[in-house]
Amino acid sequence: MMEPLYQETYRPQFHFTAARGWLNDPNGLVFHAGEYHLFFQHNPLGTEWGNMTWGHAVSRDLLRWQQLSNAIEPYDEGTIWSGSAVVDVTDTSGLARGGEPPLVAFFTHARRPFGQAMAYSVDRGRTFHLYGNGRHLVPNQGLSDDERDPQVLWYAPSRQWVMVLWVRQGAARFFVSHDLIHWEWASDFEAPGFFECPDLFELPVNGSQEERKWVLHDAALRYWVGEFDGCTFQAEEGPLQVEYGPHFYAAQTWDGTPGRRVQIAWMRGGVYPDMPFNQQMSCPCDLSLHHTPEGVRLFRYPVAEIERLRCDTLFEGGCILTPGDSPAFAVRGTLLDIGCSIRVDTAAEIALRVYDQEVRYDTRTGLLLCAGRQAPLALAPDGTLSLRVLVDRTSLEVFGNGGAVSMAACFVPQAAETSVTLAAEGSAAEVERLSIYRLESIWASGGAG
Repeated sequence: MMEPLYQETYRPQFHFTAARGWLNDPNGLVFHAGEYHLFFQHNPLGTEWGNMTWGHAVSRDLLRWQQLSNAIEPYDEGTIWSGSAVVDVTDTSGLARGGEPPLVAFFTHARRPFGQAMAYSVDRGRTFHLYGNGRHLVPNQGLSDDERDPQVLWYAPSRQWVMVLWVRQGAARFFVSHDLIHWEWASDFEAPGFFECPDLFELPVNGSQEERKWVLHDAALRYWVGEFDGCTFQAEEGPLQVEYGPHFYAAQTWDGTPGRRVQIAWMRGGVYPDMPFNQQMSCPCDLSLHHTPEGVRLFRYPVAEIERLRCDTLFEGGCILTPGDSPAFAVRGTLLDIGCSIRVDTAAEIALRVYDQEVRYDTRTGLLLCAGRQAPLALAPDGTLSLRVLVDRTSLEVFGNGGAVSMAACFVPQAAETSVTLAAEGSAAEVERLSIYRLESIWASGGAG
């Protein structure tokens, strides 16, 4: 007997998944008319990669998603690979209808040699029309057969559109346009290893509008910080890294979110035995830039909206961790939001355990370890370590010291629910604050439109 849709044993309960079929890269992230649009690489015909189509879901809070009909489907013997979307507010393209600005999607038409095409919607993304019958507005540049993943943004100072396109291993190409239809080459960016799914955006540093920097990253979230003049990106630092987990790829940020930059990624490589779906998205995170002793660095931290899912406080308080003792808190659950601040003092290691997963901090090396990966993480100046861990049925996401590093990992749970334990090794450590909240499912009312 099949389990009810969205209630299956291995269905993530607060991470987005397709109702059925395969899912990978997030695409076309845009905020429009009060809705967050999440398009995604999708195989609606099976649970393995193939038949690439743009799936589509919408949300008003970045949490609860309604999956709609597929947005863009294969045509002319080519499938629909990754890309981006914008809202043409001032109708530079001339595609507006009935006072409704067009929602314009750019994607790679995957018929070799690949080219970049466009589709548009004038009904808030419910139906899309191929522009020019799907012809390539940016033809193949001759640098590789599989140039792909156009990311489009509006550059206000020069009142023009910008496209960043991955064109070959180690290189992205910039184009500019005044109408989203006619594109001209502007510059190239070269960096060893730069690989697919580029994203480019501007952020304030330390929240100050007086100092702003641009961030360019690739699919692995290897990022560069620098300046951008509408045509050329000049890197000042990079490549740098903020995400270190084994299951994180093809991150993209929402366009049109006033006052914030929100990112989501494909949690690549998870396993979901005998499920009608395959793969999941990460939790949405707010991005910010901060001055650090090492330079300007990107931070990732779960959006505040996640707190709306808290339905029960399981533990709130502090304790002393004594070596040899691993206190198990009176907690059992499947969906948890765990936060802690620990004064490490002379403890050699701190370990937090959920399911059969361990998040460990080694004070001797300054490394945060999880799921076979490690991330460099310095203690705060007062010697404290802060962690935020989001636990779903088949994944956990770890954020160290306010998002200075993050680690996304998938797993197949070996038990129906988990406890939470903390331990210190070497000497005692003071847990100044520990909070454990139970989260509710985003699928309570179903997720299919």
